[in-house]
Amino acid sequence: MPNEALSGRTYLVVEDEYLVASDMLTMLESAGAKVFGPISDVQQAMEVLSEPSLELDAAVLDINLHGEMVYPAAALLFLRGTPFIFVTGYDCASMPKEFADAPCLSKPTAEADLVEALSAISARKQIGPAAEQR
Repeated sequence: MPNEALSGRTYLVVEDEYLVASDMLTMLESAGAKVFGPISDVQQAMEVLSEPSLELDAAVLDINLHGEMVYPAAALLFLRGTPFIFVTGYDCASMPKEFADAPCLSKPTAEADLVEALSAISARKQIGPAAEQR
């Protein structure tokens, strides 16, 4: 069912587990969102996020992608001013302190929880240095 806060917005999904990524895409698309991805590794995420013309409203990040941590991509999202949430099988309390304020959901994630978290960050203005330039 479309969600007013997500409808028409574009979300990047960075997730390496096919079934989890597929479920997220289905959840987001049923809420009316446009989905970019899924992207399954950190290097590809960094390449995509380095593209200046890429316009995203927010991102959903798995923390561990094939044994590599997604934190460099999260840092780049922060520099771009793009809000993000983590969706992970890890303990959310174990994140580095620079990402402690980022919303974190545990897997498996219910559709209502994902939509609620994205609605909350989508309502925010930009984050990070990009927000300070405005």
